[in-house]
Amino acid sequence: MTCTSCSARVERKLNKVAGVNATVNFATETAGIEYDPAQVKPADLIAVVEKTGYAAFPIRGETTAEDAGPDNNNTGHSAQDEIAAIREKAALELKHRLDISALLTIPVFILSMVPALQFNHWQWLAFTLVSPVYIWGGWPFHISTLKNLRHGAFTMDTLVSLGTTAAYLWSVWALFLGNAGEPGMVMEMSLSAHTGHGGHNTDAIYLESVAVVISFLLLGRWWEERAKGRSSEALRAVLDMGAKEATVLRGETETRIPVSQLQVGDTVVVRPGEKIPADGQVISGASAVDASLITGESVPVEVGPGDKITGATLNTSGRLVVEIQRVGENTTLAQLGRLVSAAQASKAPVQRLVDRISQIFVPIVLLISAATLAGHLLTGNSAADSFSAAVAVLIIACPCALGLATPTALLVGTGRGAQLGLVIKGPEILESTRRVDTVVMDKTGTITTGEMTLGEVHVPADGKFSATEVLRLAAAVEAASEHPIAKAIVTAARTTTATETAGALPEVTNFHSTAGFGVTGQVAGYQVEVGRPTTENKAATATAVQAATAAGETAVVVQIAGEIAGFITVRDTIRETSAAAIKELKNLGLEPWILSGDNLGAAQAVARQVGVAPEHVIAGVLPDAKVSTIADLREGGKVVAMVGDGVNDAAALATADLGLAMGAGSDVAIEASDITVMNNDLRSAATALRLSRATLSTIRMNLFWAFIYNIVLIPVAALGLLNPMFAGIAMSLSSVFVVTNSLRLKRFA
Repeated sequence: MTCTSCSARVERKLNKVAGVNATVNFATETAGIEYDPAQVKPADLIAVVEKTGYAAFPIRGETTAEDAGPDNNNTGHSAQDEIAAIREKAALELKHRLDISALLTIPVFILSMVPALQFNHWQWLAFTLVSPVYIWGGWPFHISTLKNLRHGAFTMDTLVSLGTTAAYLWSVWALFLGNAGEPGMVMEMSLSAHTGHGGHNTDAIYLESVAVVISFLLLGRWWEERAKGRSSEALRAVLDMGAKEATVLRGETETRIPVSQLQVGDTVVVRPGEKIPADGQVISGASAVDASLITGESVPVEVGPGDKITGATLNTSGRLVVEIQRVGENTTLAQLGRLVSAAQASKAPVQRLVDRISQIFVPIVLLISAATLAGHLLTGNSAADSFSAAVAVLIIACPCALGLATPTALLVGTGRGAQLGLVIKGPEILESTRRVDTVVMDKTGTITTGEMTLGEVHVPADGKFSATEVLRLAAAVEAASEHPIAKAIVTAARTTTATETAGALPEVTNFHSTAGFGVTGQVAGYQVEVGRPTTENKAATATAVQAATAAGETAVVVQIAGEIAGFITVRDTIRETSAAAIKELKNLGLEPWILSGDNLGAAQAVARQVGVAPEHVIAGVLPDAKVSTIADLREGGKVVAMVGDGVNDAAALATADLGLAMGAGSDVAIEASDITVMNNDLRSAATALRLSRATLSTIRMNLFWAFIYNIVLIPVAALGLLNPMFAGIAMSLSSVFVVTNSLRLKRFA
C-alpha cells in the first residue's frame, strides 16, 4: 500500500463481507479482522484483498496455538520473521531502483543544466538513460496510479505518473516527430519566447524533469519503507526479552529445556541472575525480582512462597522454585506483545498532506487539460497546437517541486534534529505534532534518572550512633549485596566528606543475605542488620515508613546490636533538567501529566518538584492501564504525546498520537515511538515538538508555493499562450524556492 487511501479502500472492501469487522493500518501494513468462521474463511478474506489489487497472507502463530512451533515460543515469532523478510525485500527492491535511477539521472541532469556540455546528439543519450528511469524506476508510481484510478482515487502517485508520462511522451514526440532530435540541439533555460528548454527554435524536451522527479520520490518511498519496517521491531523486541531456556525440576533431576517446551504445571528452578521463564507461583525460596519490565520501576519486588511472578522478569538474588501456570500466548509477555501490536494497528495514520491535496488537484488538472484540448479543437486550431496546449497544462502540473517539498524539508529537518539529539522516524509523524495539546510522561527513567540515591539518614534523638556512623556501618554490610538499594547506600557512604575515612568502609564478617528481608553481618564488633521493616519492629517503624512513602522514598531499617539505630531512605533522582523541560512544555501550550507504575506517593512527590498539577498524576498503573489511560484522554478530545523509556511504556507510546522515547530506554520503547530523544534530556522533547512544527510549517510553505507557481500558469497554458517549454522554467523556479526554503531549517535552534 502506498498511501492511506489504499488502506482505507482495503478496509472498506473487507467490511463489506458478511460477518467481518476489519481495521487496516497503513503504517504497519496489517489488517486486524474479527470474522465469523461459519460465514467466511481466511482464504476468502485474502481473496478480497487480492481482488482490491494487493497481496496478503495470514499471520501464523499470532492467535492459534496449533500454528506455533518451537522456534517462535508460541508468541508469533515466525509471523514476525516473515513480515520482516517481506519488508526487507521490498526495501531492497526500492533501494535497487533508487540506486540505478539516480545513477542514470545524474549525467542527464548535468547535461540538461549546462549547455556548454551538450555535444552533438546528446539528447539521444539523455533519452537512452532516462527511458529505463521512467519505465522501470517509475513502475511503482505507475502501477499505483492504475490501481487508484480503477477505484476513482487520486494521490501523489497519480500526479507523479501523469506528470512524468506527459513530459516523457512529449519528449518522445519532440525527438522522433519534431525537431528536437536534430544535430546541434541545445537546451537552455530562458524566458525568451523563441528560446527555452529546447533552444534555437527546437521543440522542448523534459527528460531531466522526468528522471529527477522519479529519483527523488524513490528516495522518499525507500525512506518510508524503512520507517514502516521499524514499526514491527517493537513487537520483535518484546518477544526477544523472554528467557530462551528453563531448568525443569523432575523428581530430584534438573533438566534444561527450551522455554517453548514448558507446560502448565511444570516446576522450574530459577537461580540468581536468570530470567523467570514463564508466569507462575513461587513454591519455595525468596528473592528480589526485577519487575521493571512490567512496572517500569527500578526497585526490585520481594517475593516468597505463594507470590505470583511474571515471565521475563529477572531474579536478582535468591534461588526460587516456581510452578508454571501460564505458557506461550497466555503469558504476560505475549500479552504485552499483543498489546503493542494492537496499539500500533489501532493508531490511525494521518493522511499525507500532499495526498489530500492531490485528491482534489489531480482531477481538476485532468479536466482542465481535457477542456483545453476540446476547446482548441472546437475553435479551429490544429490538432498539433491543441495537443501542445493540453500537454502544457499537464507538464505545468508535473510535481517536481511537489516531489521536493516534503523530502527536502525532512532531510534538512531530520538532519538538524540529529545534531540536536533527535531521531524523527517519518513524515506522517510531523502532521501529528502540530495538534498535540497534552504530554503524558512516564516517571522513572524519563523525569527521573531511574537510579536510586540516598535520601536521608534519620536517627533517634537519644540514639547511641550518629547519622554518619549509621550510614557507614550499614554501607559496610550492604557492600556485599547487589541490590539497587544497597548500591545507593554504599555509594553515598563512600562519597561522603563528613569523615576523614571517606571512601573506606569497615570490613564485614559473617555476612548473610536473607531474600525478602535484607542483610546482616558483623562490623566493628557490632551485629548490624539492614533491611525492610519486619513483623517484630513494624510498630516502631510504621511512622518512618509512611513518611518515606509519602515523600516518594523507600525506607530501610538499620539495627545495631539488636536495637533500631536509625532509618535510611533512598529515592529515585529527578533529572536536573526535568523542571525546566516541563515549564517549556507548558510555554508551548501543552498540558503535562505523569503516568507511573510507582505508588501514588512517589509520583506525587516528583510532580510537586517538577511542576505537574496533582490532579494530572496517575500512579500504580501497569502497561494495559497505561494504554487505556492514553485512550481515555484521546476519547476526551485531547491530542496526546507520550514520553517514556521502558518496555512497559511501549504500548502506550504506540497508542498515543505522538510517541517520544528516551534514548537510554529499552529497544522496545524506542521502536514503538515516533521520535527518539537520544540525549535523555527531557527538554529535548520540547525541542522535538518545536522542530517538528517548524518542519511541518516549511513543508506547508513549500507545497503552497509549488502549487502557486504551477496554478498561475495553468490558465495561461490552457489559453494556448504558453509553449510547453516554459513548464520547465516554472518547475525549475519552484524547485529552487522549495530547496532554499527547506535549507532555512538548518538555522533552527
